[in-house]
Amino acid sequence: MSEAPLLCDIADGVATVTLNNPPFNLVTLRLTAELDALLDRLAADDGVRVLVLTGSGERAFCAGSDISEFPDLTEPGVVVERKLVQENATYAKLDNFPKPTIAAIRGLAFGGGLELAVCCDLLVVEENARLCLPEIKLGVIPGAGGTFRVTRRVGEGRAKEMMFLGDPIDAATALAWGLVNRVVAKGEAVTTAQAMAGTLAERPGVALRACKEAIDMSFETTEAAAIQRSLELSGEVFVTNDCKEGFRAFFAKEKPRFTHS
Repeated sequence: MSEAPLLCDIADGVATVTLNNPPFNLVTLRLTAELDALLDRLAADDGVRVLVLTGSGERAFCAGSDISEFPDLTEPGVVVERKLVQENATYAKLDNFPKPTIAAIRGLAFGGGLELAVCCDLLVVEENARLCLPEIKLGVIPGAGGTFRVTRRVGEGRAKEMMFLGDPIDAATALAWGLVNRVVAKGEAVTTAQAMAGTLAERPGVALRACKEAIDMSFETTEAAAIQRSLELSGEVFVTNDCKEGFRAFFAKEKPRFTHS
């Protein structure tokens, strides 16, 4: 990979991050490290209110890990120490990104590519996309969170079908299973995702973060703990300037002008 493995463009509150390792935008150790650092910068940038993640070219969002790196990782413990610990930490950072995230998928989202995509809050795929967790065919398992993040989206039975068989599913099936949010025509994933991001960028940022945290808690804690935290979050958003503006605009029958504070 001679060029920068990631491209980043920021406009109107939306950061578009592009995996730049064509033609398949494979995940390498370098790409993971640079994505980790970039996520830190974007999370701290108040000018970024939404993140869109996509891949360069039309053939693939990301077709998984670069298998050419695997021969050096087959000794006991090496793959965990040199690859999977950092990969899981980076993917978790995307999963827990404090602002809304949207994956725009063209072509293939295989293996680690699908594991990366499901870290995003919303997934937009083109009608010709194919999604797959094929690791079983290499004698391994999804090692970057796919075993639980995909399962949370599609349920136990469908997750086992995807991971036991390792065969691709099409966009229509992915939508029916709840793996993705929208299917769009070929060539429209990025523009659709950016349009959605533009809408979210105008929404109240504090409330969006609170909503994301409250939803994510449904998978991670007890109902009592989730209720307690949701009460705390509600208390926080009701004293924001954006809450005051939302009420003002409602009664004035105007479009709210949120300041994200």
